[in-house]
Amino acid sequence: MEETSSFSKAPPVMVPIRSLGPNHRARITGHLLALDNYDRYLRFGFAASDEQIQRYTDSLNFNLDEVFGIYNRRLELIAMAHLAFSADQDLAACAEFGVSVSKSARGRGYGARLFDRAATHARNEGVSRMFIHALSENAAMLKIARNAGAVVERDGSESEAHLQLPPATLDTRLTELLAEQVAQTDYIIKAQVKQFRDLMASMQSDRHDARNEESSSAK
Repeated sequence: MEETSSFSKAPPVMVPIRSLGPNHRARITGHLLALDNYDRYLRFGFAASDEQIQRYTDSLNFNLDEVFGIYNRRLELIAMAHLAFSADQDLAACAEFGVSVSKSARGRGYGARLFDRAATHARNEGVSRMFIHALSENAAMLKIARNAGAVVERDGSESEAHLQLPPATLDTRLTELLAEQVAQTDYIIKAQVKQFRDLMASMQSDRHDARNEESSSAK
């Protein structure tokens, strides 16, 4: 969980953030399982077990909700956000935001960038209010909310932040379209580079094995 949001004048650094679908479910599971107990506690409000995390990822409805992710060059999912839309027709204009960032990727503003990406998507989907439910001790998450202009209300060990979103504009729609195209291209390039590196590593391993066999035969 991370730093400032571009809603609060964060530097305009492009971070490739792509929408995730069912084919990314295994990587989502791997990312969450890699969180330590305290990070799981902050993300879910309790120290989720491996089984509970598996049930959570299995239950993700990619047709109803939106999941966003940031991949590194090794195609490891290092940060992800879940934007859950209300299934209640009376609360159709509301959505809840949750985020997690791998420990090795902290301090780069990824949590705030994911919040911005989710907020833009929410606006374009007609959402007028975004909510964040977090533990009061989750200072990083609450900082993201406050920097975005959200109202934070504390109730003992838990806090709730709510941000009023303006209506979508042509700019927000074009911004999201461009962001998704950039992220998709970035992912394809990373996948191709990884495939090439894996192939080279496999070839080097085969050569090594062949040399070992030749050496053994010569003895």
